[in-house]
Amino acid sequence: MADALRIGLFTHSVNPRGGVVHTLELARALHFLGHRVTVFAPAAPGERLFREAPHEVDLVPVPPAPKRLADRVGEHIVALREHLARRLQHETFDILHAHDGIGGNALADLAEAGRIAGFVRTVHHLDPFDDARLAAWQRRSVQQAARVLCVSPGWCMTIKREFGLDAALVANGVDCAHFGRMPSARDTALAGHFGLRRGAPLFLSVGGIEARKNSLRLLEAYIRLREELPQAQLVVAGGASLLDHSDTWRAFHALAEEVGLKTGTDLVLTGPLLDEDMPPLLRLADALVMPSLREGFGLVVLEALACGTPVVVSGIPPFTEYLEDTVIDGHALYADPQEPASIALAMRRAVEPSRRRALAAEVPPVCRRYSWPASAARHVELYRALLN
Repeated sequence: MADALRIGLFTHSVNPRGGVVHTLELARALHFLGHRVTVFAPAAPGERLFREAPHEVDLVPVPPAPKRLADRVGEHIVALREHLARRLQHETFDILHAHDGIGGNALADLAEAGRIAGFVRTVHHLDPFDDARLAAWQRRSVQQAARVLCVSPGWCMTIKREFGLDAALVANGVDCAHFGRMPSARDTALAGHFGLRRGAPLFLSVGGIEARKNSLRLLEAYIRLREELPQAQLVVAGGASLLDHSDTWRAFHALAEEVGLKTGTDLVLTGPLLDEDMPPLLRLADALVMPSLREGFGLVVLEALACGTPVVVSGIPPFTEYLEDTVIDGHALYADPQEPASIALAMRRAVEPSRRRALAAEVPPVCRRYSWPASAARHVELYRALLN
């Protein structure tokens, strides 16, 4: 490819968080468009990327995590900055693109030092940090970027309101070859491994136990629902995160213990999963429940729908920005994220047999609208505009 670009993408972790998945899917699609891509990710001793990749992955060594998050973030910024500076001594990149504040600050340091011309920053969402250093790093990573991208219209508006910047909209995607309806032997093996009750309503939450994921109200909704559906299970998958969610964890487990929920049977906490286990788990679920208080997009919603699983989401942006026809078709249901009763009602409606049958008939249009090749093409368009 004569006009192939040399692209460096920066992500904050080797674990399957939404922003990391976006970065890897974008890198893969750019690679298959003929561009030369390297994904940079910090990795502590013994850590490896959660999936294989067809392009170069450069795991940047970082020390084991210190107790304070801000100290850890600072160390990662320095590690990424110094690592890239060494590579820049013998190679050049057309585009350097950060998908989080850590990579953004490493690139901002290099831009201020005159080592690079500038960088692109994708904002998936912004976090409300109490720590002044974390808040300053987050703002700097956006303000210093040569171009800001967002994955939803609502976040484009937030960037305009809070920073006065015009962010470009870039779509997410879903890999329907990976996330599909056809059961596999792994479905049965995974159900046995986690003790999932076949035939009982199985509600799945992805992303761990976090305040942003609204985990406490989800648990309250599940407790209400068990009065009608006593065999129902709640599965919480994932949870690897840089941030400290211990307060939410303690409150979540205290409530579960108070009402007598049995961990491992009523309540299944999988922890981080292998990449190949996500499609089977989504197929095993009777509904994905995502009553988040704040999301950039919610990639797993598209992945669940592609697997033929109905979804319950908060009736707020970004979900209302791309799921309207899916709600009309009955494949997705909105809930008030502030009201456990509303979440419980949507969960009950989501497991009506007619919804699963309707989803089994065809892939929802929303899954056809969003593809990673289309997202990559949009990125290339914006990259070239910046270079010109």
